Amino acid sequence: MSPRFNPVFADLPVTVFETMSRLARETGAINLGQGFPDGPGPADVRAKAAEAVVDGWNQYPPMMGLTELRAAAAAHYARWQGLDLDPDAEVMVTSGATEALAGALFALVEPGDEVVLLQPMYDAYLPLALRAGATPRFVKLSPPDWRLDEAALKAAIGPRTKAVLLNNPLNPAGAVYGRETLEAVARAVEGTDVVVISDEVWEHVTFDGAAHVSALGVEGLKDRTVKIGSAGKIFAMTGWKVGLVCAPPPLMGALSKAHQYLTFTTPPNLQAAVAYGLGKEDAWFHAMRAGLQAKRDRFAEGLASAGFKALPTQGTYFLNIDLAPLGVTDDVAFCARLAREGGVVAIPLSAFYAEDKVTTVARFCFAKDDAVLDAALERLGRFLR
Repeated sequence: MSPRFNPVFADLPVTVFETMSRLARETGAINLGQGFPDGPGPADVRAKAAEAVVDGWNQYPPMMGLTELRAAAAAHYARWQGLDLDPDAEVMVTSGATEALAGALFALVEPGDEVVLLQPMYDAYLPLALRAGATPRFVKLSPPDWRLDEAALKAAIGPRTKAVLLNNPLNPAGAVYGRETLEAVARAVEGTDVVVISDEVWEHVTFDGAAHVSALGVEGLKDRTVKIGSAGKIFAMTGWKVGLVCAPPPLMGALSKAHQYLTFTTPPNLQAAVAYGLGKEDAWFHAMRAGLQAKRDRFAEGLASAGFKALPTQGTYFLNIDLAPLGVTDDVAFCARLAREGGVVAIPLSAFYAEDKVTTVARFCFAKDDAVLDAALERLGRFLR
């Protein structure tokens, strides 16, 4: 038997995360590659999930999500981002943000349509766009500031463009785009029917006092934006696949039908716990950011002391280093050598590009225990010496 497989997935290489994690296992290297924290997440939110699974409803919840979670999401985004959302018509719960991304692309894109992707990009974007039948158009962002050029974006948009996929804050680069950049996006899509799929899963992981601005709250974008959030990122529990989708009713109608035939529902106990968590006091969210910012600063200072040049990071769990001052031009080879000889795993940033790659940047996850970060810094310093 020689079955034929869909080439979009069958021809994909092993992901860089699996490759580098395997190197960590083989060598005993400290794994700062994959982006997840060491901690278990807030105890009270976890307790609510446990309580809900023991004492609550465990059959099918509503396809659009529990009423209490949709109301909590609308109230949360009103409080933090100034959004005015109808929880019954403009909020939907999915089984994680990646399902939300897939559903948005499958609902909106037809074969032959074009989708604009900003690179570096989350690794699921391109295969999902291709599986939806899209032709990708790429806009390159470059270090150190990863600025989105309005003219470049506008040049990538043509008569067949169906969507622009925006990630803000930007994984893997750690850039945070404010209102000015989003207004440039609005000007670039003005006069078109382009939908902006705005991946905002890192919306609460911003530093130095930066407030997240949602594309859904920007004039010129609010009627054409699909906003995607992630409870797993908000509460630092990446295993909790609870996505929050917000969109105007004409878009939500199509999105909900795609969701209905992907996962249909999301575990009700997790939904109940997330509804509780979104209502937590502001101080908890500020403290969470402050704790992560302290880790960022600790790691950045340690890298500088070791002789590495850290690039600015305004959000996410990730900090990048510029390899060019070290004479490195191949980030893949550098990261492989660092794992084997230095005992620390990083991710080569070129893995997040499809073409015209930046090959002089490596990414570390700093959302780890201080002892882990300190041990990694000691190894990094020894490796560079």
